[in-house]
Amino acid sequence: RRYPTVELRAETFNGSTHVPVPSDSAFLKALLFELRLVDEHVFVEQRDTCTRINHSSVHSVSTPAGELWPVLAFHKSGLIYACVPLVEGTLEPRPPLLTVSGLSQGLALLLGIMDYISPSRKNETELNAKIGQLRNLLIQACPLGTPLNTDIRSLNSSFEDIQEMPADKDQPAWRSSTYKGKPQVNVCITEKVKCMQYDQRDVVDTWQVYGAVNCKCDIEGSAPNVTLSLSLPTNAPPLQDIVVHHCVTSVDPAMLMSTSIEPLHDSVYNGPYKFPFIPPSDSFNLCYYTSQVPVPPILGCYQLIEEGSQIKITVNLKLHESIKNSFEYCEARIPFFNRGPIAQLEYKVSYGQLDLSREKSLLVWVIGQKFPKSLEVSLTGTVSFGTAGKEHPTDYVCTGNTAYVKLYFRIPDFTLTGCYVDQHSVQIFVPGKPKITASRELISSNYYIWNSKAPAPMVYKPL
Repeated sequence: RRYPTVELRAETFNGSTHVPVPSDSAFLKALLFELRLVDEHVFVEQRDTCTRINHSSVHSVSTPAGELWPVLAFHKSGLIYACVPLVEGTLEPRPPLLTVSGLSQGLALLLGIMDYISPSRKNETELNAKIGQLRNLLIQACPLGTPLNTDIRSLNSSFEDIQEMPADKDQPAWRSSTYKGKPQVNVCITEKVKCMQYDQRDVVDTWQVYGAVNCKCDIEGSAPNVTLSLSLPTNAPPLQDIVVHHCVTSVDPAMLMSTSIEPLHDSVYNGPYKFPFIPPSDSFNLCYYTSQVPVPPILGCYQLIEEGSQIKITVNLKLHESIKNSFEYCEARIPFFNRGPIAQLEYKVSYGQLDLSREKSLLVWVIGQKFPKSLEVSLTGTVSFGTAGKEHPTDYVCTGNTAYVKLYFRIPDFTLTGCYVDQHSVQIFVPGKPKITASRELISSNYYIWNSKAPAPMVYKPL
């Protein structure tokens, strides 16, 4: 979709540095070349020189009229998502990416489109139907080139209920419809923990926590005011790197300045984390945050030793005593790359059960919904392999004894930071007593335990 209004503004803002967007076919050809999706085996200095290593999804695309910048583009599941954001100023010298507000707006819109399309990518008919509806949806989401609602899934593909003008002049653009009924608010805090454990003296284990607060507010009125507070237990690490939804009307600037790049010190913002906002009609993420928690939830050790034609494995896992011992699921997956199918398996588990995948290349250790009283579980075994076939997994990183165990778990009604929503602190300035539901969960995300008997890819290595 092209917006002549935006192109005219770009020409006005950029002046002599303006590069017009070429025709659709010429732009696509240039973009495919820049993304190395054509002629990737040919070295082109302008594109492939070491001085042009791209660390982001912001590209400079060569056109007959000059270098078109910034072009926001990424390749996901066989589809390219791209847009050309407006730079409100001259392009020479190039402004820092963080100062171009159109980049964050464009990225939010592209991610909304991806979220709308990606569930149907395996069904070609459904995918084509969704892409066919995109034009109608973009008229609502981005009517004149400025994104008003990036949650594409929440929009209606028909024009029947689109209001040309809001009935109430106070109704914000992101409230696409009004609710009728008993007021209710659902809040869910989802924290994901990412971890790399090595069990080696010269390598530091790393873990990171990412949180998102999702809200669904069914409240009458064109512009209802809601205030929600996040709370932390005493002496809990503070929330950092907080990013808020555009519907939040005001926050303490110190809250947004608290960053995980700086080491924790006395001036760090410890709350209260209050968010006053006018909610959109559909569910949305009120904010995102990180936190520097002192320990990972599960500590592990993995040893894989090759002895002739056999492999001996040992896995030890320990649940930290501060973690709630109540899982929806908890399992450890042990893949074997660049080898044949598992022909023989002898093992002993102290807890849970061990299953072999259908392809016979993966061991799945189902720990279940609780760790034992000792909070420790162990697995020992001997594995031998048959002849490798094409269907068995290969990996360029995991060669030889470089291997890992990957943990998958979900703990309901628990967060690693201790963050929670006090239902009594939720303020809604509407008549009637609203029903407030708050939940939280901790989910594993890329939780790896590497073989301590072999070199592993290092996230951090001391000098």
